[in-house]
Amino acid sequence: MFVTMANSVAEKDFLICCGSSKFAGEMVKLAPFLTLSQAIEASRNIWWNKVDVPGWLEAFASHPRIGDTESIKKPDSWSKSEQSAAIETANDSILQELADWNQRYEEKFGFRFLICASGKSSMEILKSLQARFSSRPIEELQVAAEEQQKITEIRLGKMFGEAYVDYCLAGLAPVSQRLNQFLGHLGAAATVNESSTSALGHSIVPTQVSSTRPPITTHVLDVSRGRPGEGISVLLELWKGTSKAGNSNEWTMIGSSVTDSDGRCGPLMAPSNSVAPGRYKLTFDTGKYFQTSSGSEDSASQYFYPYVSVVFEIKPYQVSQHFHVPVLLSPFSYTTYRGS
Repeated sequence: MFVTMANSVAEKDFLICCGSSKFAGEMVKLAPFLTLSQAIEASRNIWWNKVDVPGWLEAFASHPRIGDTESIKKPDSWSKSEQSAAIETANDSILQELADWNQRYEEKFGFRFLICASGKSSMEILKSLQARFSSRPIEELQVAAEEQQKITEIRLGKMFGEAYVDYCLAGLAPVSQRLNQFLGHLGAAATVNESSTSALGHSIVPTQVSSTRPPITTHVLDVSRGRPGEGISVLLELWKGTSKAGNSNEWTMIGSSVTDSDGRCGPLMAPSNSVAPGRYKLTFDTGKYFQTSSGSEDSASQYFYPYVSVVFEIKPYQVSQHFHVPVLLSPFSYTTYRGS
């Protein structure tokens, strides 16, 4: 049971969850935790408000390099299971690329590349590493700290014997807020275009990092006409499961909009750097579109699908990613895919 295990947790146990000695010490002060959610909320507060940058670097250094098959073989290492998908999908060529890019990354940023690897293939990780290499040092430090917190929450769930659940990655403070927090750790003013030097010795330009687009977007292309699908109503919903009353099909509306002259849908949700995990549904009013575009309200023979619904799932380890889900449409068929 959770309470029994919580009472017996020592500093070394929390140190396995997060390699910062400051973090582990502060968690022990607050233990025991009656629920996993209590432990996670405490971990977030400690990580973002009490652990300084040297503590972050200490935690980063406790992880084996991604793709280093020898380092993850230690008996007490959880990294082996966390990197299992990456190792299983890697060949010698990809492992060598990971090693090369890890070295380049560490030479540039001064700390180890960190990513929540659970469920990610070796190619996904390599692409993330290459993409993040172009980041500013201050921004990359922020991203690495976010990834460490994700790993910490997964390991807290394992330690207390509870399945990793959706709220482990939900409710994180806005990115810009956390960026300002660790700018404070560095002693830098969080002012745009004000140059500073980080504790890592890098020249940095503090900036407010915030998303300019919703995490879920879409567009429609009418391939039968070779033009954007303009004026199509779009509805975004989230699956809530079975209600207490036993009712099923509990889809909750998040937002709606209409595609513009470029076929792009207006915002279906507020701009954000993260999204709640779960099953989502995009519904396109294709029947009305074909009726309008054909110039006839009685045009049932001109199309087959009155609505197109696309259901997709965002997993807990994907909450910081962007999801663009386009539809290629014709009167008698449609295609969808995950775009960029």
